[in-house]
Amino acid sequence: MSDLDDAALRALAEQAGNALRARGQRVAVAESCTGGWLAKCLTDIPGSSHWFERGFVTYSDAAKEQALGVAGEVIRTFGAVSQPTAEQMAAGTLHVSEAALAIAITGIAGPDGGTVQKPVGLVWFARAQRGQPPLAIEQRFNGDREAVRRAAVATALRLIIAAA
Repeated sequence: MSDLDDAALRALAEQAGNALRARGQRVAVAESCTGGWLAKCLTDIPGSSHWFERGFVTYSDAAKEQALGVAGEVIRTFGAVSQPTAEQMAAGTLHVSEAALAIAITGIAGPDGGTVQKPVGLVWFARAQRGQPPLAIEQRFNGDREAVRRAAVATALRLIIAAA
């Protein structure tokens, strides 16, 4: 079993659900490059309605702005794949939900779309929690489109597990 195969992702999602249940929290997610895969993994777990609040697939810049309130100027200045955009996605997700925790993912899964400054495999994550400062993490994953997306989902699940 690879650490990113379906069984491993399911195990991480179960751990995330258990952690949320133990903390009495609900999570909401905002996804771009993963296209809803994180929400799918979380809601595959029986009982997820107790701790999964909602999910957004905000693939386009307009969707990030309209659904989550990401400032157009932030996207124009820093790009859709950036720390400020990920942070605003997470903050916007908290704002429009009743969740205690929000996770945002935005990245370049490939096979094209990368640049020297922002290569294929670059993914930004943000975790926002009510009453706490946001956490943003940059990761660079290797592999094809599926490998990048799988690694991004696994990272996001670990961010949920590690939340205080």
